[in-house]
Order: sequence, then structure tokens, then C-alpha cells
Amino acid sequence: MKLLFYSSIRTQIMTSITLLIVTLIGAIVTVWANSERHLYREEKINDAETVSQILSSNYSNELSEENWSQIRLNLDLLLKENSEFLYVFISDQRQDNIIAAASPNEFQNQYIPDIVKLTVTNRAINDSQEVRISETFVLRDIYFANRLRAKRGEPVIEVATDIKSLSGKKLGILRVGISLQKVNIVVSNAINKAILVGSIGLIAGWIGAYFLAGRLSEPVQRLQLSAAKIAGGNLEHRADIHLYANELGALAASFNEMSAALQVSFSKLRKTSESFSRFVPNKFISVIAPQGIENISVGVAAVRTMTILFCDIRGYTSMSEAMAPIEIFTFLNDYLACMGKAIDEAGGFIDKYIGDAIMALFDDESTDCALTAAILMQQALDKFNHKRSHQGLPIIMIGIGIHRGEVVMGTVGFTSRIDSTVIGDAVNVASRIEGLTKQYNCNTLVTESVVNNLSYPELYNLQLVDESVKVKGKDESIPIYELIT
Repeated sequence: MKLLFYSSIRTQIMTSITLLIVTLIGAIVTVWANSERHLYREEKINDAETVSQILSSNYSNELSEENWSQIRLNLDLLLKENSEFLYVFISDQRQDNIIAAASPNEFQNQYIPDIVKLTVTNRAINDSQEVRISETFVLRDIYFANRLRAKRGEPVIEVATDIKSLSGKKLGILRVGISLQKVNIVVSNAINKAILVGSIGLIAGWIGAYFLAGRLSEPVQRLQLSAAKIAGGNLEHRADIHLYANELGALAASFNEMSAALQVSFSKLRKTSESFSRFVPNKFISVIAPQGIENISVGVAAVRTMTILFCDIRGYTSMSEAMAPIEIFTFLNDYLACMGKAIDEAGGFIDKYIGDAIMALFDDESTDCALTAAILMQQALDKFNHKRSHQGLPIIMIGIGIHRGEVVMGTVGFTSRIDSTVIGDAVNVASRIEGLTKQYNCNTLVTESVVNNLSYPELYNLQLVDESVKVKGKDESIPIYELIT
């Protein structure tokens, strides 16, 4: 990889800091302007709070005596002398907070004035604070003495204060709306001046920062895109950043090395996972390791109602005695592959091999799949035997037993050796039903629980073999049926 030039990230960062100082000048001016805004607003709010408390105290006696004419006259006079006051309301709590006196007087005898939002009125009436201050805006034009006092949308501070009698009883509520228009104008002028001063420094800083940011961000963005492609599953992708002889170039090289190592590791992990699934079926893993096989532990268990199928080769012991170990090994692999394929096609999964015996599980609500598997296994066996007969080898016979019941799926063992297993009375019954195929000279026997859980019983040729069979280890007798294939 040929590097065209060298410029350290440190040098670029120092340059960026220098530009940041210039930019900081503008930021400081902006903060100062905002502080001025806050100061003006706080001053206006304090003035409004003071005026409200004074007025509520002054109108206590008049409100107690219900001297409405004097109160209304005073409110009109207050608005004439204070051009920043947009409205003044006095609500009488004794009359469900009706506005008994107001200036402008058009709001008298209203409960909820349409001059501000409902939330402001609710706060003024219901809030328990001594002074309720709300910053809002007027919802319509306000006129006083036939002159426009405020336009719709103008910002306003409303201060609400309780009016109490000398004994402390709440008589009503005083609400004063004070315009923020002049405050905003004063603050706006101050901000404009501050912005003008700060803009000179900001522009210089922004121009330098713009080019520097592009210089630094372009390779970083390319690395980001490369990381996104790898995160999306394209482990063969490599970052293409070859013009930087600095930390970014070194980062790109390390990134590509990491990507290559990740590809190798992921490939190994995928092969390991695929190999593991051959030992433990995926349906089993979802039960014993719901949080992933890396979190598997001893003692994880789940109770399921499942259909269990046992299959065994008749006369296997005598057959194996006449065969060499390698012949037995080859024979079993061919036979188990044949049976396993049939079970897979029917939707079941093999739990374990016990010598020549197969234990398969079907996690369906019905038992149709298990019976279909038995039929497919017999058909596969016919093809298997046909091939053996052409090779001059003896044919084999199998017995299949199927039962449905409650089992426990889980892990057993200890820290150094964990195994998956399925236990329960239903497993024992299925195994013993398979053993009865020799006694009744049948290829496939199923219990009544299997027959009762068929969704389409008309598709299967079932014949009652014995309506009361006592299975070894069971006190109760059960009916068994032959599946004729």
C-alpha cells in the first residue's frame, strides 16, 4: 500500500482546536445574549408577581363586601395607566369562579375566557401554589377603550394569585396578563448586536472547521460504510482507505485485519453450530437452550406433550454376531440414514440412537406426522431391503411403536459432561409398545392416545389388535392398534 503523504491526527486536532477557539467566541456571545434574555424575562416575571400580590391584597376588602363597581373601576384605571397590562380578571370562588370583574369588561360573567389556552385557566384556578405564573400567548386580538391592545399570538405572562380575607379564607382569584412584546423587542435588539459581533468570529471558525471536518470525516465515513456492510453479513468486504499515512490509515489496516479474522472465526462458528445441530436437533435446542447454546446449563427442563416413536431391528443381535465390527458400523450408518430421512420428511426429529434402535419425537398437536413417518420408514425399508437383496445380503425387519403423552425435555449431567434427554412414562410406554410388535407379529403398533389425536384418521388404515393390553410396568391396560401399510 503506497502512502502519498503523512499528516498526523494530532496536528489536525490542534488545528481544529485553534479554530474551535474562534468559534467559541461566538458561542460565548450567544450564551451572553441568552443570559440577557433570561434576565429580562425574570425581571418581568418578578415585577408581575409583585404587582399581582399587591393587587390581590388591595382587593381583599372590596371582594369581601362584593363592591363590584369599585373593583371594575379600579381595573379599568389600572389598564389605562399600564400599557403592558393586557387584561385583569377577578374570579369569585363563591360563585364557582365566575369572572365577576374584568378589564376589558367583555370577559365579565365568563367562567373560561377565550383569551388564553384552557390549560392556563385550569392552572390559575386549580393549582395550589401561592402564585401561579404561566408564559403563553393570546388567542385573539384584545381591545381596550376601542384601541387594539394586543394582536393574536402575542406572548404574554399571566400571574394568578389567590385573594383571601383577613381570616385567610380564599375568596377569589386575581389574574393579570402582562405583555412580553416590549421585553422581546429589547431582548431582540441586544441579541442582534451580540450576533453581529459574534458572527465575524463564527464565520471564520466555520469556514476552517468545514474543510477540516471534511478532511477528517471522509475516511471515517468510508470506514463506517465498510462496518455497516460487514455488520450486514458481507464478511468478505474490506475497507479501501489507502491515501492516509496516519492513524486513519493504521485504523483501516487494523479494520481489514479484524474483518479477515472475523470471517475466519464466523466460518468456524457456523460449521461448529451446524455440527452441533447434528448431535442435538434444533427443536430440542430451542427448549433446552432458549438463550443460545452458549448459555446451556444442567437442569434446564420443559414439560411437553409429544408423540414418541421407537423403532428397532428384529434379530439384530444374532445378525451382528455374524458381522465384523466395520461391517456393523457401515450397515448401521446406511440403515439409520435411510430411516432418518423418512422421519425428517414427516416433520419429526431424532432424539437419540440406542444401538440399532431409534427414538424420534414429533412436537405437533396431532399425531398424523408420526403415523406418516412410520409409513415412510416402511417404504424406505422396502427400498433398502431391495438393494441388499441384489447384493446377496439378508433383508431386515423392523418394529415400530408409537405413543403420545407428557414428557420432560431437558439437560442432565454435570459441569464437564452435559447430555440432552427426554424422560417420562410416555417414553417407556412407547418403547414397550415397540417390543410388542414381535408378540403380535405386526410391523407398527400405536396406542389409543395416538389414534384419538389424529386430525385425519380416515387417511390411515388402523386395526384394533387388542383392546386391553397391560404393558410391563403399567397398572392400567390400554388398547393398541396396528397401522397397516
